[in-house]
Amino acid sequence: MTDPRSPAHDDDVSPFRTSLLEEADGAGSNPTANPTMGELISIRFSRRGLLKGSLAVSAIASTVSPLALLTAEKAKAASGSAFTFTEVEAGVDPKHHVAEGYDADVLLRWGDALFADSPEFDPKNQSAEAQRRQFGYNNDYVGFIPLNGSAEHGLLVVNHEYTNEHLMFPGIVSVAEGKLKVAPADQKRVDIEMAAHGGTIVEIRKVDGKWQVVRDGKLNRRITSTTPMVLSGPVAGHDRVKTKDDTAGTRVIGTLNNCAGGVTPWGTYVMAEENFHGYFLGKLPEGHKEAANYKRYGVPEGAYEWGNFYERFDLSKEPNEPNRFGWIVEVDVNDPNSVPKKRTALGRFKHEGAESIVAKDGRVVFYLGDDERFDYVYKFVTAGRFNPNDRAANMDLLDEGTLHVAKFEADGSLTWMPLVFGQGPLTAANGFESQADVLIETRRASDLLGATKMDRPEDVQPNGVNGKVYVMLTNNTRRKDDQIDAANPRAKNAFGHIIEIAEADGDFAATKGRWEVLLKCGDPSVASVGASFSTDTTKNGWFGMPDNCAVDSAGRLWVATDGNNPKETGRTDGLWAVDVEGEARATSKLFFRVPVGAELCGPLFTPDDRTAFVAVQHPGDGGTDWAPFGRPSYYEDLSTRWPDFRDDMPVRPAVVVITKQDGGKIGA
Repeated sequence: MTDPRSPAHDDDVSPFRTSLLEEADGAGSNPTANPTMGELISIRFSRRGLLKGSLAVSAIASTVSPLALLTAEKAKAASGSAFTFTEVEAGVDPKHHVAEGYDADVLLRWGDALFADSPEFDPKNQSAEAQRRQFGYNNDYVGFIPLNGSAEHGLLVVNHEYTNEHLMFPGIVSVAEGKLKVAPADQKRVDIEMAAHGGTIVEIRKVDGKWQVVRDGKLNRRITSTTPMVLSGPVAGHDRVKTKDDTAGTRVIGTLNNCAGGVTPWGTYVMAEENFHGYFLGKLPEGHKEAANYKRYGVPEGAYEWGNFYERFDLSKEPNEPNRFGWIVEVDVNDPNSVPKKRTALGRFKHEGAESIVAKDGRVVFYLGDDERFDYVYKFVTAGRFNPNDRAANMDLLDEGTLHVAKFEADGSLTWMPLVFGQGPLTAANGFESQADVLIETRRASDLLGATKMDRPEDVQPNGVNGKVYVMLTNNTRRKDDQIDAANPRAKNAFGHIIEIAEADGDFAATKGRWEVLLKCGDPSVASVGASFSTDTTKNGWFGMPDNCAVDSAGRLWVATDGNNPKETGRTDGLWAVDVEGEARATSKLFFRVPVGAELCGPLFTPDDRTAFVAVQHPGDGGTDWAPFGRPSYYEDLSTRWPDFRDDMPVRPAVVVITKQDGGKIGA
């Protein structure tokens, strides 16, 4: 979920943050000749016999300037939209903004107390001990688990993806020639960063119309990069995950880079481990058997200095440790002492989310994206069936099932290919000795199956109301000149796509389906961009870089973005409402926008749709791309001091809770 900013902007951030950015949208590590989604879209749209219905709208917009369609599409009325709020004006400033008639209140900030005995936040006297009792840094995924069936009382679950040391710590930054230099870390600083990673589980309650944190909640919990965890499923106990400290290969210390996630139908919290490669440094011993595996995942990237203080992050000391990250972690929120489990059956890659839905036959389907340029879209189908009347019976459903990878065909068909040892090329002849090998090397297994290379798959969200699935493809700024096609007319695909999938017979567990392009994103007033928003979309309503998304209980799609550069787009990231049905299909409206430098994560709706939670991540990052500030932003000199706006407080990532002032449903 790192934001793909321009090289000029990368110079503004710390070396560690910059390296993560470059990997997230860098050279890529997929060496195959598998077809790309852009190539398939181009082939499909060139077949005029397929131009009908919503596909026709997308296809025509790929070759004709959206402005030229204004007259032809006058009949597409805004009155057909499922959203009735007054749109926010796009722009850039130090504050957040929400649609008229709504309140957007800060609920939880980095450093806020989570327990009755938590110390109050003191940014100039931080410690790992305090951070483990406080809300973590860079909140990303947000989930809500009702307590006693209430939409106004429940557990908020939040991922903490990574840390921005130049925004977190005083006295560590110097500036020379307009660039930041961050002082080398000491162990104290590393320990604080490690404690700021992971996740938060906290009880919240609505009181007199406003949400509050329950600091003495019995289920409140912090999970960090030092929390003991269990490896479960096919990889547990395999030689490739054994270390000096874990000779059985069944126990792991911590989780990290938890990006998006999900809540299961049985009420557990799942955390996706994304850019794990950045936490490792050092070199493998010469000729080590994991060399090719690690190269495919970009290990070691060395963005963090943890390996200088903890041997497990140094490949020369613990060569198997990276195989213990890149998984989906499941947490039983009903027991604050439960040991989280890394569910290896769901594969190992740079996971972006794990949204789930119950299929027709009771099996549970999880949709998964691998967030890197030219990597893949997956789904996992449990072997067992969900029992709504027996929570305990569901607690190990994620240990058995079939992981599939997507192959999109130019004729609009889709095949979900099983990643099963012994089937097709997944055999000993290609270096796989067991299902554990297939899962440890999920990317290579998918390469061999000929999966479709995508432009940074992030959130993949099933819609239980209309039966569709929405795939956020954030961008691919490294697209070369010879890869330009009708649907991607830029040498650098800076704005991304949204793909809509219809599974066969409306069955989410199906292995066949159809696909459409719901949106090609970007500014529709620039003909060369080839954006395909409805012509009812205003100058405020278009967006680029779709990242997180949510489907509310009415089946409406909400899209959060990551990567709007103020210099290039004149706007910050935010939350847009997107129509997916009827005459207003592909119409988008801006509902909420974040402060300068921030990315919007989440979003999440309560079951009654009367509350929306959003996560504002890394506010104040960057700085030079916003003309009124025009210089690097860091702890002592910040482009915004959101959300406190106090001279003695740094900028703080935070969860914002949005409610309608009349108590009604969001967006209606």
